[in-house]
Amino acid sequence: MTTVVNKGLEMIAKLVGGVSTDKMQYVALGSGTTSEADDQTGLATEITTNGGARAAGTCSYEAGYKFKVLKTFTFTGDLAINEIGVFDAAASGNMLLRGKLPATKNVGDGDSLQVTVAVTFARAA
Repeated sequence: MTTVVNKGLEMIAKLVGGVSTDKMQYVALGSGTTSEADDQTGLATEITTNGGARAAGTCSYEAGYKFKVLKTFTFTGDLAINEIGVFDAAASGNMLLRGKLPATKNVGDGDSLQVTVAVTFARAA
């Protein structure tokens, strides 16, 4: 499950209104296991070591109103990944969304992990 958080909705509105120009391009990994919630402003436990630190991804647009950000991480040590977030800054910043993985993804020294986050914009029913 992935949740676009309240601050993420605010940042989308600010981008559309020209109040902010900060792209949501930074991908963060975490080891936290708590469920997603609308009021979260950061990952439960953001990873900052072993090649898993927050980093800029490549943003793109696909037909069907889909925003995507892609980032490949290469690890220098063991990590247990349980959550992923997208932010507008390399440190601190505003979180667009948080997703909790269905199962822990364990990685080790020399492993790579490609993270693709896709958000589809749709009209309310």
